[in-house]
Formats: sequence, structure tokens, C-alpha cells
Amino acid sequence: MKQFFPFIYERYLAKQIYAAFGFILFALVALFLFFDILSELGSIQGGYTLPLALLHVLLKAPSRISEIIPIAGLIGSIYVFAMLASQSEFTILRIAGLDVKRALITLTKISLPLIALTLIMSEWIGPYAENKSEQLRMKALGSVYSSQFRTGVWVKDRLRDEDGSGPVRPGVRYVNVGKIDKDNEISNIRMYEFNDTYHLLSIRTATSGQFDETGIWVLNDVTETRFKEIKQADPLNPVFSAQTFRHPILTLESEVTPQILSVLLINPEKMSIVSLGRFISHLRDNKQDAQRHAIAFWKKVIYPLTIFVMLALALPFAYLKVRAGSVGIKVFGGIMLGMSFQLFNSLFSNVGLLGSWPALMTALTPPLLYFLLALVGLRWVSKA
Repeated sequence: MKQFFPFIYERYLAKQIYAAFGFILFALVALFLFFDILSELGSIQGGYTLPLALLHVLLKAPSRISEIIPIAGLIGSIYVFAMLASQSEFTILRIAGLDVKRALITLTKISLPLIALTLIMSEWIGPYAENKSEQLRMKALGSVYSSQFRTGVWVKDRLRDEDGSGPVRPGVRYVNVGKIDKDNEISNIRMYEFNDTYHLLSIRTATSGQFDETGIWVLNDVTETRFKEIKQADPLNPVFSAQTFRHPILTLESEVTPQILSVLLINPEKMSIVSLGRFISHLRDNKQDAQRHAIAFWKKVIYPLTIFVMLALALPFAYLKVRAGSVGIKVFGGIMLGMSFQLFNSLFSNVGLLGSWPALMTALTPPLLYFLLALVGLRWVSKA
């Protein structure tokens, strides 16, 4: 720790902020998990017992932690700075030569471990535990993953030859999956293939399918109907012929993997950066709108940096005089400030989505504005 925080005042501030941060984080996570448990009580039935419900909620804790870390950092640091100001300790540090620039550098160092913790929780532990949590719940309830749409999950795919293999050719294939039983098993499958002029080429239905290790879908009990246009003298009165085939097993090359299907059932904000990047590439390859997922991607990339923004927002509270308000009032102000950031960040994302603004600008604007607010606050209180 001495190598990372070579000065005594840096180690002192880091120790105080980490201690307050840990306490606030534990309290907030416990509060949110308590409400999660209350909301989960209504789902307890059959094999889904109370211990399993508690385990389901506990497995969601890493995701909750990654969401709460910036707010906990803001409230904890405001409490520390307010206490230092009330006991004149921060005044002594200022007299000893701690200016705004050095204070921001110190806060940058303090924020780095919190940023690393956020990345670990949001990118590795959180998604893994969230997946296990949902699998536990669905298995106990005897149900399967399914989309919020009554018709299941719809996804766009690239068109290949009639036998489902070969190179990609002009056209499009729309795949509908009714249920996802496991990571590599699906059921109630329908496929609609169109040529480059959007004429229907074929319709396939299958009762189930598995994704093998070579990247091929193996469909079971397949019914396939192919349509072909019969040439007529009158082009305005086309005539089509239809042939129906049945296949006990049919192999099919597709860019729709189990990972992509599982992504469709998850809120983009809950996905990892890697999963978002892969899905955005899939959407763009199929000429689909990726605006929402692009905004979520950049928000996930920028989100850890908001921890430093929160600590910078807390620094002006150290310059306030004791008569400017008690510690409790300052902490309450920090809570309101953190809530306002979360609300503004969510609102701005929706506005950016509706206005089709650049995803990076949409994700970067809220933390940048609040960082500028922190700098303005520091300039104001440091001259007071």
C-alpha cells in the first residue's frame, strides 16, 4: 500500500474512504437484497422452496454490487470529507499544501481499486452468477427460458443453399425460437427464408434442435415446405408451386448461436462488454438496428470511470465550513446527488435512443457533465 500511496495523507484518506465505502456498500446491498427477497416470496411454489429463493437472490448480489458501487463511493466519500471538515482535519491538510490538483490525483488513485472491483463484478462474476441464478430458478420451477413475446424469440440470419449449408447468398432467413431449454437446446422452431427480392422461398418447422461442437444446428422432426415460381406469360399473375418434405434430422449452418439466443432474453444493461460487442457485430452484419445495444456497450465501458466522477463530486464537501450544514445534511445531499445522476443517466440514454444520437456521445455526456459540475463546485468552494 505504501508503494501505491507513498504519502501519509494519501494512506489516511484511502483508509477512511475504503472503510466508509465498505460499510455503505454492505448496507445498500443488504437493503436491495431484502427487497429482492420480498418480491421473490410470491414465486415460491412446488420445488422452488424458500432456501432456493434465498440462494437465487444471493447469486444476484454481484450484479447488485456493480450497480451500487458508484453511489456507495459517493456517499462514503462525502461522509469522510464532511467529517474531516467538521473536525478541521481537512483544513490542516490544506495548510500543509494539499491543493485541489493533488486532491484529485489522490482520489484518482483511490478510485482505481474500486474501478477494478466494478469490472470484476460486472464482467465476470456478475454475469456468471446471474446466469446460474436464473438456471436455478427455472429448474426449480420446472420452466424454461422464453421470450417476453408470445411467439418466442425472433432473430435474423443469413441465407444459404436449399440444404441449409454452403456459402452465404443474397436473401435473408428469419428464425423463430419458441423456447430455450438449455444453453445448446431449443424447441418450437420456425424458419422463413426469402430471396433478395423478398419472395418467400421456404418454411421450416422443427420440434427441437441442438447446437453441436462444430457450429452446426441439428434439427429434429423437420417439416419443410419449398415454394417455386412457375413462369407465366403474364408477369402480374404469378403462380407458385409448393413441395413439402419431412426430415427426421436436418443439419443447418447458421450464424445464430446459443449465445446469441441467450443474449436476446437478457436486458442489454445486464450483459457483459464482450457479449454486447459480439451481439452488436451480429446485428450490424445482418443490417439490423444496434443503437440500443451500442449505447449499453459504451455505458458499460464508461461506467467504471463514473466512480472517479462520484469521488470528485464528493470533494467540494470537504471545503464547506461547519456552519454550512451538519454531516447528516451533507450525506443526504450526497444521496440526492447520486440519485440525480442515476436518473439523468437513464433518461439521457432513452433520449439518445429516440433521437438516434451517437452511442458514445449518449453514454459519455452524463458523467462528463457531472465531472464538470464537480470542477465548478471545487472552484467555488476553494475560493470561498
